[in-house]
Amino acid sequence: MSSLLETKITARQQALHEQGLLRQRKVLSVEHSPDVNASTSSPRFVFEGRAYINFSSNDYLGLSRVPELAKALYLGAQAYGVGSGASPLVTGYSEAHFALEYELCALTGHEAALLFCSGFSANTALMKTLFDQQDIVIADKLVHASIIDGLHDSGAQLKRFLHNSLESAERLLVRNQASALITESVFSMDGDCAPISDLSTLCRQHHTWLIVDDAHGFAVLDGYKNSDATDKAAKLIDVQVVTFGKALGCQGAAVLGSQALIDFLVSNAREYIYSTTLSPANAALALAAVQYSTAHPELQQKLLANIALFKRLCLDANVPLLNSDTAIQPLIIGDAQQTLQVAEELKAAGIWVGAIRPPTVPVGSARLRITLTAAHSAEDIAACAAQLAQVLSRVNIPRVSERRAKDEYR
Repeated sequence: MSSLLETKITARQQALHEQGLLRQRKVLSVEHSPDVNASTSSPRFVFEGRAYINFSSNDYLGLSRVPELAKALYLGAQAYGVGSGASPLVTGYSEAHFALEYELCALTGHEAALLFCSGFSANTALMKTLFDQQDIVIADKLVHASIIDGLHDSGAQLKRFLHNSLESAERLLVRNQASALITESVFSMDGDCAPISDLSTLCRQHHTWLIVDDAHGFAVLDGYKNSDATDKAAKLIDVQVVTFGKALGCQGAAVLGSQALIDFLVSNAREYIYSTTLSPANAALALAAVQYSTAHPELQQKLLANIALFKRLCLDANVPLLNSDTAIQPLIIGDAQQTLQVAEELKAAGIWVGAIRPPTVPVGSARLRITLTAAHSAEDIAACAAQLAQVLSRVNIPRVSERRAKDEYR
């Protein structure tokens, strides 16, 4: 006899399957040996015996397989062991963590930093610890789920402005005595950039903190639009959340801000106090990745060149991408089942892209999320663009000239 929970689980999974929204894990294996030079090795993996070109990775600079960083992780484990062994307020906070925090502050201009095991935990900890029922928080309509979850747990009153709209943000700032305004540097599902400099000006005028989730911009963006790239981020941003699992190719995250903020989080953030800390070996790796990305600006240049090539080839082939200048290149399909169909046809051609469906994106805006890296070759990119054009020619997807304005999808 089925229990109530078993009945609920079965019904929910069946409904998700019928809607094309069921999520399942896939076991992937690495095609190349770890000592392959990442600068000449395209991002590939093997699934069920077949190799695919990976256009779903957030490893934007291709650092996850750089031999120098694999060595840094090995040396970190040799020096500190493979785990931290405790929460940071017991015996888990080491010189490796301190060195990484110091480097992040030197790079961004913030006074202090606090490390977390993931970007999700960093965002939720920041939101639910910093805010409470007395706060009004203004956020871009498309901020990440971790921010929404953290704000919900905090009890703060959340007001959301139209995506990247300065006018909408200003209206809310004028009408409300807001504690903070929250946005992302690069939006993970649309690939567009927030007007950080202009939002910073608005926040200064209204004595409101600006908090930026910099997960997809850190180590990739050369400064922010409408600002001097030589400026430290702290001149524009009060609190900056950076992750190491995207452009740095490793693991973990950090909240950057004033010393007073970080001291407050150390004393009050339950995710920090009651979690075993990021291993020192991974902290040493993240430090090496920060230094490596800074010392190799040609990786950013290669990524930008790959983005430009992909956009040009898609434009020539009339493939209707959204207007993104970043490594995230979305193609709106609309229907979830049709999105899965297109993704499967691309896989049949050896091209692996993400099929993003609700609730990650709004209903009616299911999409392919194509991500580019510095490790992709021109041949990889040409193959992806050509296969996209072929698959779309067989599917009833609006072409570029027929595509509605992006805001209509929200």
